[in-house]
Amino acid sequence: MSDTTEIREGVTEPTPTVVADGETQDIITTSEEDVISEDSLTFSNGVIEKIVAIAVRVVPGVVGMRGGWVNSVQEAFGQRDVRKGVTVEVTPDSSVRVNISILMEYGSYAPKVFDDVKQCVVNQVTGMTGLEVAGVNLRIEDVLTPEEIVERKRRRGELPEETEDTAKEEAAEEE
Repeated sequence: MSDTTEIREGVTEPTPTVVADGETQDIITTSEEDVISEDSLTFSNGVIEKIVAIAVRVVPGVVGMRGGWVNSVQEAFGQRDVRKGVTVEVTPDSSVRVNISILMEYGSYAPKVFDDVKQCVVNQVTGMTGLEVAGVNLRIEDVLTPEEIVERKRRRGELPEETEDTAKEEAAEEE
């Protein structure tokens, strides 16, 4: 879709300008003179994706994000993409549609996780950018048991060695 979303100030209602593949499609309904003389605020889709990814990670029941093969290659070389598992589309009315792929904790109620993710995403994107969220599409890619969560954290270096056995015992107790 587009690479950036631009908001111009001084217009009766700030309306995003969509820039796609080097072509600008103004969605502002003002005279050309007003558009040229206005200041602007532009968001890369990557910025919105990062806002979403950071916000979603704190939602109860969300264990992590699932990216594509590019993310797997990056992680093999020790790099992490914070935006992994998130894509953003700009709609014709200049709002954003967010697509998220998550790993969910076993035992979590998926409709509740979806509601919490949606609320969190809308609050953060709107609060930080002023853009309207047209929709949130959540795809649950996998369900992880407590043991799988511990193993995942260990592989990623997020779990200190001395607490690994303790974490496994706690995971077993939760069952």
